[in-house]
Amino acid sequence: MKSLQILRPACVALWRPNRCVSCLLGLIMYLGCAASFNIGPMTTGLRSAFSATRSSSILGGTQRAVTFDRLLVNIGEDFNPETGTFRCRLPGAYYFSFTVGKFPKKMLSVMLVKNGMEVQAMAYDGYQNQGRKVQSQSVMVSLKPMDTVYLLLQENPHYAIYSNVGPYITFSGYLVYPDSTSTVGYLNNHLSPPGLHLPGCPPPVDAYYDWRRRSTTEEPRSAFSVARTKSALGETRGDREREALTFDVEYVNIGGHFNKTSGHFTCHFPGAYYFAFTVGKHPRRAVSVKLMTGKGEVRAMVFNEDMSRRREMQSQSLLLSLKRGDSVWLYSQQDDGYAVYSNQGRYTTFSGFLVYPDGESMNIDRTFP
Repeated sequence: MKSLQILRPACVALWRPNRCVSCLLGLIMYLGCAASFNIGPMTTGLRSAFSATRSSSILGGTQRAVTFDRLLVNIGEDFNPETGTFRCRLPGAYYFSFTVGKFPKKMLSVMLVKNGMEVQAMAYDGYQNQGRKVQSQSVMVSLKPMDTVYLLLQENPHYAIYSNVGPYITFSGYLVYPDSTSTVGYLNNHLSPPGLHLPGCPPPVDAYYDWRRRSTTEEPRSAFSVARTKSALGETRGDREREALTFDVEYVNIGGHFNKTSGHFTCHFPGAYYFAFTVGKHPRRAVSVKLMTGKGEVRAMVFNEDMSRRREMQSQSLLLSLKRGDSVWLYSQQDDGYAVYSNQGRYTTFSGFLVYPDGESMNIDRTFP
């Protein structure tokens, strides 16, 4: 007992400086983690992306979901190529795009489906001619954990999709903006909360400080994705102002910067934006749709003057550098011989999102809910 009493002061003397060092290191680590709270999805681990291809054809009626035999990217392991299904792990806004080949002498109808029954958009071609070609479609969708997305092929022998070692069939998707609650949840799972500190160390923050409600400098967010469920027929009515193509289905509208009633997107955060649109061609009419900025500057367009009775689709996409207040919209030619076709399958879609904000947009204080 005496030996223990003699040794104890020495142990205490040796331990106390180490305890101070431990406290200091813990505080430094905590502050470092807190300072990095506003780091985006690329560095916090909030990542989900896939891209897959198929090198063989599928005849309608042989299988429902389009499956894939080559996986190019699968960040997060959220996509199963054997079932063709993407299962959401991180809630947020996802951008999906797909391209499918048309089989000779067969029609083409492939739908992007959410949770097995909600049709989000489709690719269609009613031609049954000998030639081969491809149709594309893209849309941004808001997903919750465990939501599923896959491509559904028409179950009818008159339909098919074509591919070879080329390949014609591709399917890609990625998380554009995670929900803010996902960001907070991820950080709370990977950083020590204020209540957990090293034994003997003082609390690193005020006990009344709310970890979930802290003001941060967050990158600005702006994204939209919309669709039409009705056709838009052109009419020749003399001189009149160009009217934007409007939409009646809203998938995503982060920031509220797109007005589906007017058809206009208005830039709030200057930077580089990605835009993509797909339009259906109406039977017996040509299609001419332009991506416009401002009061009518043409930036890109789709065109098909085939006057056949078949329905098909045209797609276009590009990046634009926008300033605050700039507007972007779609214009469909307003003459009798032109039209845009759509129905409940949502042939006609329009999406856009901020890819890289300018420096001036970065200094925006935000508070997580």
